[in-house]
Amino acid sequence: MRDIHSHILPGVDDGARDLDESLAMIAAAKAVGVTEIVCTPHCRDPYFDYDAMWKAYDLLVAHADGFPLQMGFEVNHAKLMDLGMQWVDYLHFDGSNEFLLELSSRATEVEFADYERTIFELQGRGYEVIIAHPERYRAVQKNVELAERLARMGCKLQASADYIDGGRLGREKKPARRLFEQGLYDCIASDAHYPAHYDSLRRALEEDGGDLAG
Repeated sequence: MRDIHSHILPGVDDGARDLDESLAMIAAAKAVGVTEIVCTPHCRDPYFDYDAMWKAYDLLVAHADGFPLQMGFEVNHAKLMDLGMQWVDYLHFDGSNEFLLELSSRATEVEFADYERTIFELQGRGYEVIIAHPERYRAVQKNVELAERLARMGCKLQASADYIDGGRLGREKKPARRLFEQGLYDCIASDAHYPAHYDSLRRALEEDGGDLAG
């Protein structure tokens, strides 16, 4: 089982605080059946430090006792616009064409047109776009058709496992269930920031996931 969204790198964002916590997250992941983790630190302010994130990845790999890890980023759309599209080739999952894109939780339905333009450009560059946690986006919560549009565009939709407890913003369980009922999710990921998030992944897979792991 591959976990494609995890803030497991030590000391680079609001996830693992240090190497010990990163290793505890690997242990928690293994306990629920995860066999591979994509490390996806935030590419958004105030966290993004590309070189420091790669150094943290190398450090974790050196101490992970061979556990399969892959480098990637959770790329915030606004930050990508600030950096410029020339950064795209540095922010996809290393060794694959997958690109994890985070939209704004406060975006309006009108702003989704800007996201669609970016997605088309990413796809034109050969990237498979994964939309992180659509259940968090207020526009999707109000109009599930926006998630359907993203799916019709060829995006993969990724649920973050903490929806099972209400989610990061406290109101994500119902919209997540609607997306599950309509068959719009392609996978559930931990979006882990600390070890206990892997218990959320276990429960989300048991209740809603079926074959949606990784």
